[in-house]
Amino acid sequence: MMHNINLNSKTGKYSFFSTRKTAWHGLGQVVQDYPTSEEAMQFAGLDYQVDKIPVFAHWDNPDAGGSPQELIPVPDHFATVRTDTGQAFGVVGKDYQVVQNTEAFAFFDEIVGGGEGILYETAGALGNGERVFITAKLPGYIRVGGGDDITEKYIFLTTSHDGSGSITAAFTPIRIVCHNTLNAAMRNKTNVVRIRHTTNAAQRLKDAHKVMGLANTFGQELETLFNQWAQVRIKDEEVKQLIRMAMCPNKETWQALEKGEEDKLSTTYKNTCDQVFSYAMIAESQQMQTTKGTVFGAYNAVTGYYQNVRNFKDDNAKVKSIYLGGTAQNRGQKAFDLCNAFVQHGAAALNMN
Repeated sequence: MMHNINLNSKTGKYSFFSTRKTAWHGLGQVVQDYPTSEEAMQFAGLDYQVDKIPVFAHWDNPDAGGSPQELIPVPDHFATVRTDTGQAFGVVGKDYQVVQNTEAFAFFDEIVGGGEGILYETAGALGNGERVFITAKLPGYIRVGGGDDITEKYIFLTTSHDGSGSITAAFTPIRIVCHNTLNAAMRNKTNVVRIRHTTNAAQRLKDAHKVMGLANTFGQELETLFNQWAQVRIKDEEVKQLIRMAMCPNKETWQALEKGEEDKLSTTYKNTCDQVFSYAMIAESQQMQTTKGTVFGAYNAVTGYYQNVRNFKDDNAKVKSIYLGGTAQNRGQKAFDLCNAFVQHGAAALNMN
């Protein structure tokens, strides 16, 4: 699998660090002590600047009245350029504000509030350095089934320098036993805050407090919910139906499911559902008291499939799918909502008629 971690052309080093665990594909460096945000930025090779410079069109047609190789400014268009390597990331508009890596870490420090127990675990850059990501572990755990099944609580932050996305900060629980990400929103609450690159520092600080509020309450609410799910039994056929509904890719497939028209279901869709169901039945993490034959296990079957079974083009694609609103996150949210409905309404929640 391709790693897509940035290789700094000047230093010859990969832009990634992790704490105590093997670095991504063995690249980057592993540090033994949890670093400060400043140290993490240096370990991850993120101590570079990005400039926003005017864009010019190269004119080389003197017969049309221009001078040979004349540079003509393009109004209201700018390029973002990495100053240490000279690599151009993308073209942005006049209102685009560069958020330096140092500012991203400062924003992250605002989210965690400098509180005790905040542990920077990974940071790095992808591609040519145009996308930066940071993860930090929060104090405490989500414990399901009396404490044997533990989920750690993380804040995940990513930002881009090419105009392709906002600063995104998300509360992201990860189940230890299978490294399974359980990042769903519940009851009209979101676990994500997105901040445009034009947002001022005061607004960033305000939104950072929102994220911290989510982190303080979300873990408690999820712990209560997951413990409830772990007590609710669900039959294998119901798990299979829940998977089919959660993995449904489009309106046409949904209509075929409603009508029981198996011949209209694509082979790819049916094979994927079979793989998810197989994970639900045989994965080691699915054999625990909290997951075997429970609604909590049904939810983990869908999320665990994307985390531990599904093949992605590269790690960048996996991150986008699971953490940044891609297919895996959307399917996981569907499964979350279906599990919630099943606990409240029983098998009727899986009745598509």
